[in-house]
Amino acid sequence: GPCTECSCSSGKDPDKDASHTKKKENGVRLCVPKIFFGTRTHKQITQISRELKRTAYSCVPMTILSSRDYTCIHPVVSHSSNRNETCVELLEGKHGKSCSYYHGAHKLSEHHALQPAAGLYQAWDIEDLVTLGRKLRACPYFAARELMVGADIVFCPYNYLLDPQIRESMDIHLKDQVVILDEAHNIEDCARESVSYGVTESQLRAAREELDFMVNNNIRQKHHEPLRAVCCSLI
Repeated sequence: GPCTECSCSSGKDPDKDASHTKKKENGVRLCVPKIFFGTRTHKQITQISRELKRTAYSCVPMTILSSRDYTCIHPVVSHSSNRNETCVELLEGKHGKSCSYYHGAHKLSEHHALQPAAGLYQAWDIEDLVTLGRKLRACPYFAARELMVGADIVFCPYNYLLDPQIRESMDIHLKDQVVILDEAHNIEDCARESVSYGVTESQLRAAREELDFMVNNNIRQKHHEPLRAVCCSLI
């Protein structure tokens, strides 16, 4: 079909390059889809990229999307209990500081070791990316996202493809792309997990106390009474 969502193999945005979208069959530019390869765990991605290295497709442009837990190398953020939040705060400059690793991410994504070129390039895994990131003092997390634009194959955990919130935050568009799910029998559990939420008994008791206060003080009673009933029944 016509090239819309996907970035063509050159890594350019097809919509911005008119010459790119013309010609080909019946005057319609056909676009090579990306392959999104979803696995259950990060560890499995390492195994698969190792297998890719042994094939004739070792030099295909690729990337691996993974969480900051695996790819953040900032000396403070990487030791934080909530890396995502701390990273966002740092990038927003809330405390008057920014992240030099983030600003250097392009040094990593444009590095020759990650750019397909005859004889030099090989499939890599998260560890390779992090090692190179430390060497260049550049952020592997954001470099991997930058590499997605020109990648023919993108490896990531299932939830990056199944969870709409993660898909949106990672800028993943699956329309007209190829999706491969490894060990797909785990998908149901993963889908359930992404729409489930856990609360502790003490959180429920605290919520009930607050709702008691709302109801007893006539604050939007008709909204708060059913909520209190739910809390009581769960407790």
